[in-house]
Amino acid sequence: MSRPDKIAIVTGASRGIGRTIALRLAKEGADLVVTATTFASANKVAGEIEQLGRKALAFALNVAEIRECESLVKTTLEKFSRIDILINNAGVTSDNLLIRMKEEEWDKVIDVNLKGTFNCIRASTKTFMKQRAGKIINITSVVGISGNAGQANYSASKAGVIGLTKSVARELAPRNIQVNAVAPGYIETDMTKSLPDDVMQTLIDAIPLRRMGTTEDVASLVSFLASENSDYITGQIISVDGGMVM
Repeated sequence: MSRPDKIAIVTGASRGIGRTIALRLAKEGADLVVTATTFASANKVAGEIEQLGRKALAFALNVAEIRECESLVKTTLEKFSRIDILINNAGVTSDNLLIRMKEEEWDKVIDVNLKGTFNCIRASTKTFMKQRAGKIINITSVVGISGNAGQANYSASKAGVIGLTKSVARELAPRNIQVNAVAPGYIETDMTKSLPDDVMQTLIDAIPLRRMGTTEDVASLVSFLASENSDYITGQIISVDGGMVM
């Protein structure tokens, strides 16, 4: 899909789903602001984007800190004058059974995954409202819908993102701002590639399409939701999971 000169922010863009989304939007003609927890990681992806002929800005960001999110928006506006697309992808896991889960494990995941998504939306909302246009796409997870043993903190954070998405979509719809969420299932990443064969097969057996998804599968949906073809779609949670959660 063509998106000449659109300005997109992608958080957590140094690897995996975030990196693939950023490169996909750049290939389609967008200029990017990419964030990671370190400048070096963000700058590496920014270099890849520039090699595609697009402008890129790297930004070190802790999404759990509202002041840093406000600085991200301010810096983006100083360089590009507008923001058209916000992709909230930054996230962490800290898995443990509930009976063993430490308070800091709970707090870290909620702060990054849920509060971080709120912070980025909160920081950019005034800009979107002034423009009377914008696309906000939050990356949640199918475990935010189904739950998952050993992931009470992660599942709760991603379920929170779903509720946040629906609420913000209702608030911002009158200003022509679409807010949606993408819920990936099992996606091929460096982490899943290292799993033992028997564990991998168990995961695949739970997927009706009998395969893991790819980061490109997720990026394809994000690309659509970030385009004018989705202008009449808002407040939706769309799974990319091979039919695992129906």
